[in-house]
Amino acid sequence: MSHVTMNLHGVSQTVAGTVTEQGQTVVIHGKKYKTEELSYDVPVSGTVYGTLLNYQGAFKAFEPAMHKDPYKAPPKEPVLYIKPKNTYTSAHAAIPLPAGVSRLEMGASLGVVIGKTASRVKASEAMEYIRGYTVVNDVTIPHESVYRPAVKEKARDGFCPIGPWITEREAIPDPDALDIRVYINGELRQENNTQNLIRSVGKLIEDVTAFMTLYEGDVFCTGVPENAPLARENDRVKIDITGVGVLENTIIRESRIQGGAVI
Repeated sequence: MSHVTMNLHGVSQTVAGTVTEQGQTVVIHGKKYKTEELSYDVPVSGTVYGTLLNYQGAFKAFEPAMHKDPYKAPPKEPVLYIKPKNTYTSAHAAIPLPAGVSRLEMGASLGVVIGKTASRVKASEAMEYIRGYTVVNDVTIPHESVYRPAVKEKARDGFCPIGPWITEREAIPDPDALDIRVYINGELRQENNTQNLIRSVGKLIEDVTAFMTLYEGDVFCTGVPENAPLARENDRVKIDITGVGVLENTIIRESRIQGGAVI
């Protein structure tokens, strides 16, 4: 059993519960629910930060381009960007497919939820600043350049599903050894492990807090593995991170979504 916290539609306060090891049921106030029975809201309220090229395979795939213009050399520090609040959406919500776009990249990422103000934190002390972990889908329109911020490709409405809950830190003994799997329409399309991160969770927190402060409720995404799978209209996407949770969403044409509801 893992202790989790979640936000539910129609409930003003954060709800605590326990999840079975298989993630099939949630117990809230002594009552058992199937996970798909609950109507989730986004479980975090802080800023969501993304990290580029933090998986060994993703770095190697892009490395030849790093030595050419405009990059000239591989990055020495973490390559960061922000997923603004308009991108946040919950488990089971629709991911909008913009007009003129046929496919979206599904960016499976471990989300590290900060538990207290973190500034100039050493990697050896990083776990003390973590509240827990969640699943993030860092959705993006396929593009090649990482030289300029890909705002139009990454910061669209609904392009950051998060959830379904926050799993407490103590339930994850080693965040640097978690299997990540992406399924599209039930078919396994991507599989990786956080042991393939270039910067571990602790090292990433150390390097980032050396020059910027993270606050309680912020979410730090550890990166997206290479070969992010592509999804089309009406595809059902499931991201499963061992021990953390399963995040499910469906790709819906943007013109069919009004006020968060599919019409």
